[in-house]
Amino acid sequence: MPLLLLAVAAASCATNPVTGRRELSLVGESQEISMGQEGAKAAAAQMGVYPDSALQRYVNALGQTLAKASERPNLPWRFTVVDDPIVNAFALPGGPIFVSRGILAHMNSEAQLVSVLGHEIGHVTAKHSVSQMSKQQLLQIGLIGAMVVKPELQQFGGAAQQGLGLLFLKFGRDDETQADELGFRYMTAANYAPSEMAAMFRTLERLSGGETSRGTPEWMSTHPDPGNRVQKTQQRIQSSGMSFASAKVERDAFLRRIDGVVFGEDPRNGYFQQEAFIHPTLKFRFDFPSGWRMQNGAEQVVGASAAGDAQIALTLAGTVAPQQALAKFLQQQGVQAGATSTSPVNGNAAAVGQFMAQNQDGSQLAGYIAYIQLDGTTYQLLAITPRAQVQQYDGMFRQTIGSFQRVTDPRMLNVKPQHVRIVSLRSAMTLTQFNQQNPSVIPMAALALINGVDATAVLPAGMMVKRVVTE
Repeated sequence: MPLLLLAVAAASCATNPVTGRRELSLVGESQEISMGQEGAKAAAAQMGVYPDSALQRYVNALGQTLAKASERPNLPWRFTVVDDPIVNAFALPGGPIFVSRGILAHMNSEAQLVSVLGHEIGHVTAKHSVSQMSKQQLLQIGLIGAMVVKPELQQFGGAAQQGLGLLFLKFGRDDETQADELGFRYMTAANYAPSEMAAMFRTLERLSGGETSRGTPEWMSTHPDPGNRVQKTQQRIQSSGMSFASAKVERDAFLRRIDGVVFGEDPRNGYFQQEAFIHPTLKFRFDFPSGWRMQNGAEQVVGASAAGDAQIALTLAGTVAPQQALAKFLQQQGVQAGATSTSPVNGNAAAVGQFMAQNQDGSQLAGYIAYIQLDGTTYQLLAITPRAQVQQYDGMFRQTIGSFQRVTDPRMLNVKPQHVRIVSLRSAMTLTQFNQQNPSVIPMAALALINGVDATAVLPAGMMVKRVVTE
């Protein structure tokens, strides 16, 4: 019997808690929970948890209320706000759900937040990730960890590898439609106005196509649009036969909750100035090669060449002495040491070494590993490329390592983040008049977008309105 037929014969089926139908499931609930928790650790490490305990408790309490009334109330549900400016929300198998501070800043009511939480809960209750992983496992005839993880992340082993892979799963249009339906069901069962779900979808659509956007919001790139979500929500409202006149919106209460939330990139966590990465809190900077793509994460700063065949990453190495850290790295199995140096880098204690290493697929990698100490903290700079390209990137690697230095310029050190602030109108006015009286540091189009209004709208007296300021 062919291997694929053997796999099909061995595949188990389980009842979907939402539909009641029997379907393929090669992932049991305990494994689903375990993988989701590993994915949650990876998400928190990659994006960072937003440091506002009151906001965290608020979002988690709302999510718990919805989840406990769902088809899978006994999962270890957890709802977390990540410190990410991108407009995004995502669910992992078994209960972890994340929303970004970026999407919170674009919401205008508690009901809108509930609609997004309900949608993500729907992905979990309907086992969309489990179904996707089961199909991948069946087709590939292999361990789940090897099936869902991007090839470039396969150096992370075991459960952590599986967790990282979950962050890259995307759902299909049918899954999105079902999650929308479930989100509608959960929010209306909790007596929230479903018209706010349509308003949230309208904001996401404006964000994806507006001049003020940075491109398609992450939520829409990982949640393929099954059609006109606004229209479909309105159709669900009409076909429900219910009156939602007394349903909750909780606009003002929500806006008070997000008053002060950081808007956009937080420069205190590090920022880019052309090719330079500057960290004002830790008081260092270094330069990536010109033309490289760069990204700042919660645990590392990474740059990749335009061709994608070279990478430089900076991470924390603790308080270990640079020479000791270098020796430990070069002593690893499979690592072949080259020339080393213990000369200071711009006056900072350092240890730098060339190395070669063998990848899991047998290919050869080469580059530099550098440990540089500043104010008692040691930083690791890893510059790596396939061995065949090492001469091409050698100068770039050495230049980046040599650029690490202390920052003393007050202009770089004293950068401030932008915050959302809420203003209650004393009288009716247009958004333009509001901006004249309460200036924002973002364009008018963006101001209209985050307030969920048209730029020409007249705002009634007593309305709470967002502005964005640098404090």
